Amino acid sequence: MYLVKTPSLVQRLYPCWLWRMPGPQRIIYLTFDDGPTPHLTDEVLCWLSKYNARATFFLVGDNVSRYPHLKQRIAAGGHSLGNHTYHHLNGWLTPTQVYLNDIALCNKLVSGTLFRPPYGLLTRQQSRLAARNYRIIMWDVLSGDFDTSISREKCLHNVLQHVSAGSIVVFHDSMKAADRMLYVLPRVLDHYATLNYRFEAIPADVKATDNFAC
Repeated sequence: MYLVKTPSLVQRLYPCWLWRMPGPQRIIYLTFDDGPTPHLTDEVLCWLSKYNARATFFLVGDNVSRYPHLKQRIAAGGHSLGNHTYHHLNGWLTPTQVYLNDIALCNKLVSGTLFRPPYGLLTRQQSRLAARNYRIIMWDVLSGDFDTSISREKCLHNVLQHVSAGSIVVFHDSMKAADRMLYVLPRVLDHYATLNYRFEAIPADVKATDNFAC
């Protein structure tokens, strides 16, 4: 069970987490979790380049250690890099210190201040301690590309129905999501480019604003 659109009530309950970017500009913030993945991440980068789009990639440290050239290619394309733990840990099922150590291990390969918890799950203590060094990035639209029970068309509908200016949208450059993600991504890029939207990366130095202050 998951929510495609993060309710405003949930966003208000966790004001220290960044759910969407502020401002009226026609900008969408595409994000990709769980990579890098050979061939698949390359294809994502090709589509983004075609539309002069920038995105944010939340990388799993273990994958980066195996495919460091893909991390380098992402960065060379002008995209932002984020930490997604080293072993893709579920914060609710992991002791706090083990979880923080795993973030730190990933940070040796993916240095920076952007962090997204796998599954969107971490405890309040983990959040409080991680926030000392990282900006915790969540989302307001979850494409559902990871859900093997839905069709590609349903996944596309999830995005087109809910995205608005400032939305942070989650995709996955993982093999599990590949069929749906590669169907949806070019259609989303084309649809919103036609409507004169831009696609930008979440700035590495993004700060809390009045809307997201703790």
